[in-house]
Formats: sequence, C-alpha cells, structure tokens
Amino acid sequence: MEDKNLTGYCGLYCGDCIRYQCRASDLSAELLKELKEHHFSHYAEVKKNHTKDFENFESCIALLRAISGIKCETPCGSGGDGCGGSCPIISCVQEKQMNGCWECTEFDNCEKFNFLKPFHGDSTITNLRNIQKYGVNSWAKYREKCYPWL
Repeated sequence: MEDKNLTGYCGLYCGDCIRYQCRASDLSAELLKELKEHHFSHYAEVKKNHTKDFENFESCIALLRAISGIKCETPCGSGGDGCGGSCPIISCVQEKQMNGCWECTEFDNCEKFNFLKPFHGDSTITNLRNIQKYGVNSWAKYREKCYPWL
C-alpha cells in the first residue's frame, strides 16, 4: 500500500499501528476459538482447584476478546474506522471536506488530538508538518515513531 493510503487523517502512519499490522488480534481470535472448541473453560475450572495458575482464566478470556476486537483492516483514509470508535478527527476532516488535518490551518492547537497523546505523544503534529513539507505521497520516510515506547 502507498504512503498516501496508509496516512491517517490525523497524520499517523497506519502501517506502524499495532491495530493494523500486529497479528495479536488474529492470534487472540484463533486462541479463543481453539479454547472454545475444546471446552477448555471446564478444564480450567477443575484445574484452578489444584493450582493458582488458572484462577484468572476468565480474566484472560476477557483480555483475549479485547485484543481480538481491536484489529483494523482499513485505515481511515481508505474508509476505515480509524481508532476503533467515534473519532472526532475523522468527523472534522469529513465535515470540512479535506483530505486530512494537514490541510487545516488549526491543527497545531487542535484539541481533537488529545485522545491520541497517551499513545502517540506529539508525533501526529510533527507528522502533519512533514506531510505539508514533503507531500502526502512521500512524507512517511520522515515520520515520527508511532508509539513513544518503541
């Protein structure tokens, strides 16, 4: 996929996103299916009476469901849901009939980016400036890290 197609409205590069590239969602769904097919919950129920290792089995299942549910197959710029819920950035860009926030004169101080900061810091703003500078088709080689912990 081209840089342009993997460019989120917010300036994130979807090709770096855990929800887009990581196999954890598929593997979690596969594991849930396997556990269900083999009625593993019954085994875990008996096992937890003999060892503490299985005490949190239901919490583990809930976590696997959450991980399997975060998968993103289509970036927002290509019609996807963006960050997996109601995204104020997608709504704003579409209302303003823009291609992305890089076309907006107010992105530097826009509060709509606040929900992204715990995951992405200020990389969105830096990326938007790079999109303006290098263009949407070739900015990605200058992008900031998607996540601060990488």
